[in-house]
Amino acid sequence: MHTPYKQNHGRGKKPLTYNQRSLMKAYVYVSLKKSVLDPQGKTIHGALTKIGYKGLHDVRQGKYFEITLNGGISKEDARAEVERMAREVLTNPVIEEFRFSLED
Repeated sequence: MHTPYKQNHGRGKKPLTYNQRSLMKAYVYVSLKKSVLDPQGKTIHGALTKIGYKGLHDVRQGKYFEITLNGGISKEDARAEVERMAREVLTNPVIEEFRFSLED
């Protein structure tokens, strides 16, 4: 008796493929607002200084998301969708800000 996992694992239907030219990538960078203290950044700054890196003034940590969008969406719609995702899901608007870029 086969389990569904085994039946679908490596056998049967071929995996879906996408036209590479229709895919779009979004790169979203999230960071704490300048007015928000960054204890993790301070800890990283201290560690880097302690092991000999010189000339450091400040270190701020953040998050990075790489999102692949399905084809069939215009660049304008993709831009709006990524901005909405970043604003509503990927960031905490009280303490974080974001920026993003799109690549065909």
